[in-house]
Amino acid sequence: MTELVQEKLKTLPDSSGVYLMKDAQDKIIYVGKAKILKNRVRQYFQSNKNHSVKVKAMVSKIADFETIITASEVEALILECNLIKKYRPRYNVCLKDDKSYPYLKLTLNEDLPRVFITRRIINDGSKYFGPYTNSQAVKDSLELLKKLFPLRTCKTLGKRPCLEYHINRCLAPCVDKISRADYSDLVQATEKFLEGKTADVERDLTAKVNFAADNLNFELAAKLRDILLAVIKISERQKMVTDTGDLDAIGIARLNDEVCAQIFFIRDGKVTGRESFLLNGAIDESDAKVTAEFIKQYYSRAKISATEILLPVEILDENVKIFSEWLNVKIFEPKRGVKRELVEMAIENAEKFLAEKSARQELQEAQTSRAVEDLQKFLHLPKLPRKMECFDISHFQGAETVASMVVFKNGQPDKKSYRRFKIRSTEGKPDDFLSMREVTSRRYGKLTAEELPDLIVIDGGIGQLNSALEIIRSFGHEVSVVGLAKEFELIFVEGESEPVELPRESQALYLMQRIRDEAHRFAITYHRKLRRARNLKSTLDNVAGIGEKRRTALFKKFGTLDKIKSASIEELLTVPNMNHVAAESLINFFNVEKN
Repeated sequence: MTELVQEKLKTLPDSSGVYLMKDAQDKIIYVGKAKILKNRVRQYFQSNKNHSVKVKAMVSKIADFETIITASEVEALILECNLIKKYRPRYNVCLKDDKSYPYLKLTLNEDLPRVFITRRIINDGSKYFGPYTNSQAVKDSLELLKKLFPLRTCKTLGKRPCLEYHINRCLAPCVDKISRADYSDLVQATEKFLEGKTADVERDLTAKVNFAADNLNFELAAKLRDILLAVIKISERQKMVTDTGDLDAIGIARLNDEVCAQIFFIRDGKVTGRESFLLNGAIDESDAKVTAEFIKQYYSRAKISATEILLPVEILDENVKIFSEWLNVKIFEPKRGVKRELVEMAIENAEKFLAEKSARQELQEAQTSRAVEDLQKFLHLPKLPRKMECFDISHFQGAETVASMVVFKNGQPDKKSYRRFKIRSTEGKPDDFLSMREVTSRRYGKLTAEELPDLIVIDGGIGQLNSALEIIRSFGHEVSVVGLAKEFELIFVEGESEPVELPRESQALYLMQRIRDEAHRFAITYHRKLRRARNLKSTLDNVAGIGEKRRTALFKKFGTLDKIKSASIEELLTVPNMNHVAAESLINFFNVEKN
């Protein structure tokens, strides 16, 4: 325990709040909440015989800590959730890769709301549904919503109906093809449908169809009838499991070193969906601890529309009390009956998820292992190509020439080792051979024999291969180098007059295709980024008050010229170094350009 920690322990407050543990590099390694900070924080530094291995390891790294006082334990819980999401501390249980989970966003803050997929949650008055762990599933859900509830999809309102209206994918509220009141009803139906309340949607739509027909508004009645029939059809597919209302049932499962939480959504007595989440830092924690942490992590991001949350195990009474107050729901572990069966179903599906994931990993490892072995055999390599580096060149008529280097280890991409190069020697005059000589010179000029890969792959034919070999051999490196031709996927090997053609169905060929495609994707992505930056720079050079720093900050914030054009003055002012004069100058410039 450091002297700083000892002194701070003496001044801990007798109130609820959040504590943040830090290591010697001042990095936050754990975030926790406490009803009484003084009692909870001191527990870590007293006798550690009752501590778990994980807690002992964490305490040994604590060099400092800080506390934040809150007005209540519920406020402490909310703050803890936000800080865990922000810092993702090493010793907290966290939803795996949760930053990338997609949500469906219903923009209730807009005059004419719309629904779209987002990965960012902003406190802007919108409603967010999710998170979803399957990105394809959320795309399919959005497509279904567009067919059921044809809300507008355009970001800006037009002055005449767009194509979406003419193909019956939008009701054109922007030009009053539907009244504001009827559009608002459609938005409410969308919201209820996303919450799983299909019975409410059916009842409301039926009343509106009858009302429209009674008032001789047969066109609207027909459209609402079509929506109603589609909703009924979807509802019929959902299995009736209970008549106890709206529930969330949580299951926890473990396999090898992985922990999975699965949540089932039961609305109006029907299973309306489920999601599976892998959890980091949970393997050494009890099921009760994992369940409590999952509730905090999940419901701090998701909108809850259930009245009860069913747990697989009992959690601490104090957690039940604070979670119930926070979420305004009943939380308990059912012991028997239909509700227990729902929890068991969630547990079984969590186990199935982990088993299938493990089987996929084993198959993938077997395939990649065989691919590496086959590649050595077919190409007569002196050793297994466990580490491979592949290069690709990309340019547009000689402009913005770039090179990519992707790395595969044991047949799998190692994205942390990827590199990209802006080619200097060929600007304005395309020359793939010279570009390849430059990038291999920059990559291998200072590497030792121990730092070299087992195999270097050059995306190109015999010319590109010879250009790379000339440089690599000049440094005295004896590493294996091959060229992969784009046409027919033939492999050129040093010293061989005829190229090698890998068997069409071999894992070795699939591996070479994957590494080539990945190098091409990485090069193209970098090339497009440079082109966007160049186009942005040339346009913004003409705006008074926008210099290099502001131009760079604008590109970093918005990414494209179109997004800058559509930004409001309030959004522009969030850019570093931007002031009112420069922001107004930018908006005036684009307004003049439009006219």
